[in-house]
Amino acid sequence: MRVRKVYLPIVASILCLLLVAGEASAKRFKMAQGDAEGSAQDAMGKKFAEEVARLSGGKHKVKVFPNGQLGSEQDTINDAAIGTLDLSLLAVNNITPFSPTVGVFTLPYVILSLEDAEKLTQGPVGQELVANTIRDANVRIIGWTYTGFRVLTNSKKPIKNVADLKGVIIRVPKNEIMLATYKAWGVNATPMAWSETFTALQQGVVDGQDNPYLTVHSMKFYEVQKYVTNIRYIFSIEPLVISESVFQDLNKKNQDIILQAGKTATLYSAQFLRDSEASIKKDLIAKGMEIVDPANNEQEFIDLATKAVWPDFYKSIGGKEKLDHVLKVLGR
Repeated sequence: MRVRKVYLPIVASILCLLLVAGEASAKRFKMAQGDAEGSAQDAMGKKFAEEVARLSGGKHKVKVFPNGQLGSEQDTINDAAIGTLDLSLLAVNNITPFSPTVGVFTLPYVILSLEDAEKLTQGPVGQELVANTIRDANVRIIGWTYTGFRVLTNSKKPIKNVADLKGVIIRVPKNEIMLATYKAWGVNATPMAWSETFTALQQGVVDGQDNPYLTVHSMKFYEVQKYVTNIRYIFSIEPLVISESVFQDLNKKNQDIILQAGKTATLYSAQFLRDSEASIKKDLIAKGMEIVDPANNEQEFIDLATKAVWPDFYKSIGGKEKLDHVLKVLGR
């Protein structure tokens, strides 16, 4: 009996140490998102968090901060690069200034369908861009959000051709390729942070912007915009990135959990877009938005953008041969 009394405190101490060690190894990740709840980013982020919890048996948690709570998308990729933020989900055009080769995905009229986007991001082209982004920006792309084509919205008038853009002030992200595209259409677009966009539209500082239907809906742009033009100049891809320093601090098992959760969330994102976009269009119409198609199947927009913009950015994306390879992968 005396022996038991001596060892019981020791056993209890060991159990406490094991419990403390177990708690210490549990990870609590913070994820920044630029878009609001209900968006494609939100669906992607929640699926990733769910998968991390499932694959870790509930040990690891991901807390999602939507709608720019942790700063602008430009700020959060900076924070991830220096290791003060774990994860960020952001538009690919906000990674391009840090890792220019990713800009191939924002060249106008390169990606013409969701299937094109899946083929590029989930294949060798995507893997090369993952490696480049680690090298250039110290962040690792672990998943891809598919949000759809960036349609043009505005509060002034229906836009069916390039001439209709005259006199309409358009907000775009601070991205050289997107600014150059509007310039090719005769528009000096206004670069503006995402966090400022709704207020600028509301106050009439700018008349319009472009974003996918899912984003237009989740951000409630129907409250400040009337007209939608179905342009297809950029298919919006929004990578989920993890700080490379945070990733390297994880053991192999936890790295595998992060990578597998990213793959599963990527597949989920594609299906979410397929399931959601048509009903969202109908709801935007019900809320008073008018949707028009560009004249002549958008050919005027396509010709001006591809002829003027593509050559100016061959160097930044890694050379004309890189674009030729991407187009070949897509069968064009």
